[in-house]
Amino acid sequence: MRSIDQLKKLTPFYVAHRGSGDNWTEHTALAYGRSLEAGAHAIEVSVNRTRDGVFVCQHDSNLKRLTGTDAEIEQLTWNEVSQFSNDAREWLGPAADLVPISRLDEVLDAFAGDNVIFLEDKTGKHTSDLLDIMDAYPDAAKHFVWKQWAAGRQVAQASERGYTTWGYFTSEIHERIDELSEHFDMIGIHHSAPDEIVRLAVETGIPVIVWEVHRRSLRDHLATLGVQGMMCSNIPYVMSQKPRATKDSYSSGLRAAGDLPWSVDNGWSHQPTLSEKDASVTLDKDEIQSYGMGSLSPVASTTYVVSLKIQWPDVVPDGSAAAGIAFCLESDAPYRIVVPSETSGYHALLRANGSLELILRSAGEDNGTSLGVRSTSPPVAGQGITLVVRVSPTDVRVSRDADLSSEVSANDTAHRGGYIALCKNYPTSEPVAFSEILIE
Repeated sequence: MRSIDQLKKLTPFYVAHRGSGDNWTEHTALAYGRSLEAGAHAIEVSVNRTRDGVFVCQHDSNLKRLTGTDAEIEQLTWNEVSQFSNDAREWLGPAADLVPISRLDEVLDAFAGDNVIFLEDKTGKHTSDLLDIMDAYPDAAKHFVWKQWAAGRQVAQASERGYTTWGYFTSEIHERIDELSEHFDMIGIHHSAPDEIVRLAVETGIPVIVWEVHRRSLRDHLATLGVQGMMCSNIPYVMSQKPRATKDSYSSGLRAAGDLPWSVDNGWSHQPTLSEKDASVTLDKDEIQSYGMGSLSPVASTTYVVSLKIQWPDVVPDGSAAAGIAFCLESDAPYRIVVPSETSGYHALLRANGSLELILRSAGEDNGTSLGVRSTSPPVAGQGITLVVRVSPTDVRVSRDADLSSEVSANDTAHRGGYIALCKNYPTSEPVAFSEILIE
């Protein structure tokens, strides 16, 4: 059993954002339970209410994003809502189950007695009714945190009933942090806020929770700023420091914990295409992309080999377009080729003209420094090509199809971080598929 007082003694403490929505279908009883089993110290639950007064666990007031049906929850009865299932396959992978929409009462019956729950009425219309539901549970004030937008007025009612309160600040009210924070026991800042805003929140002396935390690098940076709470979407990955595997899990049809597209703030459309049948992941968006392989990171050894297969299944792009792997990255911060990144490392590229190149790159640079280039035969559409990267304490090497005559090597020791990412450097949509990723 964990109480709010016990939670506040932890630094950091972890709240499963939407039930850790990078790993399980968000805001479902399944997600809440799995995130607690994975070690989360608390769960965050958002609710909307049906026309006939049933609170359901859903972030959005409309069912479109998670069910495909454009319908407002408040205009439907529970019986109508219960006919739909949450579908997060676009984000989690094609093998993700369709999960029933969860009623709040069922979730609270299962979890409220032994866990801390951050609970929010997303419409802000039903404060008294939701507080009445909370009051009905034993030791409610020890387990429920009232969550709301910091400029909302509901906080007074929650405080009067003895509940701990958390007010979160969106960008349009950052200038009101000093004014509004005094009404709350804890305050929240979005992870996209500038460091100076996070510091301003921390300087209030009130515990700060940042939402949503997807990566270890962000966790570590926030800790240096004095943030105590991590509202985390990737609980089994962020709460651990260890790699979970030495080979990809694409054949499962599910995205592994820690594997993430470069952007997590622009909707599910940035997620590459996972194929259970082909045991592959495909980068196929009209932009420069990367896919961090946190499930395989950090590689702890100073001597290892990474191999992977690259294939342009339909058409090979023109010119200097390339795809490849970034390795020895110092952190899991997003790393995109030719786009300044927050982390340093190397990347090995196979270009459309067959050129194989090894590049050293520091954080903030556009292109980096070429450490060597080797001409090989141009790739052919539908043909898989294996890249082999060798890392030792003294040098880095890359070759094609294990052919050492194609090897590019450099006696360079600038970076030995343990993170890797898959990359394509062109902003057009010709798909490139990656498979058979193995670390030895």
